[in-house]
Amino acid sequence: MSRIGKKTIAIPKGVTVTLNDDVIVVKGPKGTLSERLLPIVKIEMDEKEIKVKPAKDDREAGAFQGTIRALLANMVTGVTEGFKKTMNIVGVGYRVSLEGKKLVFSLGYSHPVEFALPDGYTAEVGDKGIVFSVSGADKRVLGQICATIRGFKPPEPYKGKGIRYSNEKVRQKAGKSGSK
Repeated sequence: MSRIGKKTIAIPKGVTVTLNDDVIVVKGPKGTLSERLLPIVKIEMDEKEIKVKPAKDDREAGAFQGTIRALLANMVTGVTEGFKKTMNIVGVGYRVSLEGKKLVFSLGYSHPVEFALPDGYTAEVGDKGIVFSVSGADKRVLGQICATIRGFKPPEPYKGKGIRYSNEKVRQKAGKSGSK
């Protein structure tokens, strides 16, 4: 059995959770999220908490119990507080600016790279344009947005130039050794 799956999920004030057949919908001040549930788990709800239980008593059901419980907890956190990821740009002349709902990157290419943020997601750019953050309600979509942005110029291993997460450590290689 999953230790995480056994924990209950508290439903804060201002959040409504509805279960329709195999779809659970969580509504809160930051938005609405929905998730399709697997028949291998059961959901028990009241006004204050959600419990996830396996439908069968086997290893697979226990694994999905923990997974579904974590997804539901992330949904509740997302519609109440939201999620935020901070990223850094390293490199001379590399920077980002915010133009409406678009992030415009200057990454050493012959053209600026533009990225339009989806609805419900916002970005903040630091004073020098080298630190920025993206925030939103859905943790998975936020992770995909940041991975796409990082893919524009991933950090290279020799000088460390590129876009990286703020907590990411880039392992740098030694350069060529000079000849005699």
